[in-house]
Amino acid sequence: MKIAITGKGGVGKTTLASILSHLFAAEGKRVIAVDADPDANLASAFGISIDETAKIKPIAEMTWLIEERTGAKPGSSGGIFKLNPRVDDIPSEFGYRFDNIILLVTGRSKEAASGCYCPENVFLRRLLKHLITERNEIVIVDMEAGIEHLTRGTAEAVDAFIVVIEPGKRSIQTANTVKEMAKGLGVKRVLVVANKIRDKKDIDFIKTGIGDMEFIGYISFDDNIMEADIKGVSPYNNSPETVNEIKKIKDMLEEIFF
Repeated sequence: MKIAITGKGGVGKTTLASILSHLFAAEGKRVIAVDADPDANLASAFGISIDETAKIKPIAEMTWLIEERTGAKPGSSGGIFKLNPRVDDIPSEFGYRFDNIILLVTGRSKEAASGCYCPENVFLRRLLKHLITERNEIVIVDMEAGIEHLTRGTAEAVDAFIVVIEPGKRSIQTANTVKEMAKGLGVKRVLVVANKIRDKKDIDFIKTGIGDMEFIGYISFDDNIMEADIKGVSPYNNSPETVNEIKKIKDMLEEIFF
């Protein structure tokens, strides 16, 4: 299964991505968890220590690797470089391994704009396409709010496109924007997970706001999630109620796609 998770900043994408990864890994499945958000904090959500996190270098910052694989120096635009560079060894060579999970932090080039036709963007898009279309592991991508950095072929291959929404008009607006972008890229289904839910009114508000998007579950507001962040531990180990709710979401995904 290939899962891409998006939503407005701060809605809980990373919490969902980390716990889903743990749940699949706990079943013995191999998981590649991809932090594709420039504000990378998936390592923290996994409870990886600050010292260890510092050792995980974003792929976008490996300028020597990008130049070696594309034949062009990052930061340059135009010119001639490889459009199909080798990326199949990236997870094993540059991923951070723990349990049955490989964590990859893609990052974003500081020099390049998101839509720039340049070596670093070509390399990162090729890597993402490889992970989603050519691997046999479970792949879970923690994305930023938009999906414009996905190519059509990559987006079409995603099994589950999940938008995380919290009770609030801005969050729902982001979800509807993502839905329209996804339609343009050929994504057939956009699924919704509600987070920070306090009561049934919150769920009803979100269901009304998302229109015909498919609602697949909710995550209750839980102080243990904030406490896990303060302690630097994984919510997977600190919030059993949240884990149980996300397990229901995982079961729903498997029911839909398998």
